[in-house]
Amino acid sequence: MQETIRTYKDIDGSLLKAIPNPTDKAYEIKIKIPEFTFLGVKEQPDFAVIYLTFYPGKKVIELKSLKQYIYQLRNIVASYERLINIIYEDLLKVYEPERMRLVMICNPRGGISSKLTIDSDWKIRGGRENFNDWKFIEDEWEVRM
Repeated sequence: MQETIRTYKDIDGSLLKAIPNPTDKAYEIKIKIPEFTFLGVKEQPDFAVIYLTFYPGKKVIELKSLKQYIYQLRNIVASYERLINIIYEDLLKVYEPERMRLVMICNPRGGISSKLTIDSDWKIRGGRENFNDWKFIEDEWEVRM
């Protein structure tokens, strides 16, 4: 019995749940997803680490729902370029943060590593470039053997 191929169109953003932010004071939340897996466009498993930096507005991330959302992606066939954009849009829609930065560092594939970044503060992403700290962040790459 052949399993139906699930694509990016099957990603269920409704799995993400928010809880009220317990304060109106500014703070930063950092989340690391060290075992992110999905199926690349050739239906072969791809592996990455996701780093999420989140400045909450009125809502914060309910971590169990984030885990369920991420877990569903293990059986989704998509390019990582498409996937990071879908994850970004889903998180932005549900949580409406003051700012959010999403970084995906993909394990080497065919001898090539990739790092993708999206920041809601970027003007090209509809941001106001209020923070500007991303302009001074130096990329650090770790060697994986």
